[in-house]
Amino acid sequence: MMIALLTRGGLGLGCCTPSGVALTTVLFDIDGTLIDSNDAHAAAWVKAFAQFGITTDPALVRRGIGMGGDKLMPKVSGIEEDSPLGKQIATRRGEIFTQQLLPTLVPFDGARELVAAVKARGLAAVAASSASKSDLRALLAVAGLDQLMDETTSSDDAEASKPDPDIIQAALQRAKAQPSEAIMIGDTPYDVEAARRAGVTVVAVRCGGWTDEDLKGAAAIHDGPRDLLTRLDSLLGPPRR
Repeated sequence: MMIALLTRGGLGLGCCTPSGVALTTVLFDIDGTLIDSNDAHAAAWVKAFAQFGITTDPALVRRGIGMGGDKLMPKVSGIEEDSPLGKQIATRRGEIFTQQLLPTLVPFDGARELVAAVKARGLAAVAASSASKSDLRALLAVAGLDQLMDETTSSDDAEASKPDPDIIQAALQRAKAQPSEAIMIGDTPYDVEAARRAGVTVVAVRCGGWTDEDLKGAAAIHDGPRDLLTRLDSLLGPPRR
């Protein structure tokens, strides 16, 4: 079945991608897509910068969530992540996030069921996140998603983070899938750009805090995992019997 694009609605993908190729893989962003963690990441960055005497604009930091630290840090502070100071700030951010904020995080409503429903359709579920490998592992565990993902890729697996396409390309390689055989589900403009640059159709969700205008370029926009789950038959076809 060929794709049908609906304005701010659903995709009629059935079992195929827009090119008509059989769909084999769904790539999932994690932060802001499956887990309500974007504000926590922003708070960790702001606190880490402050502890080194650096004042940042919280709104600018929040809009940078979804990029990797390699891009966010210079954008909000002018400091390169691989500089001595940048490395100290990044390490402290990780400590704040893991020790203070991670235990408070929860998945969005329907997140686990969405990933399970994707797998029930015989498709591979692959995490494609700008988070560090350690953060991603902890996020998936705290949300109960670690046993559901078939593969995971993080910023550690790529030369450059989103919106560069490296993480998406690494996820495709891990899944042994071609861009034409996959779709991406994400919540930020960086997910949209990265997926499109990798040649992957992207479906966006609003639950990460971005507007429809921010997410333009996505093939469809939905409220979040629960909304996607209710539309999954029209998006991906029915589960295998």
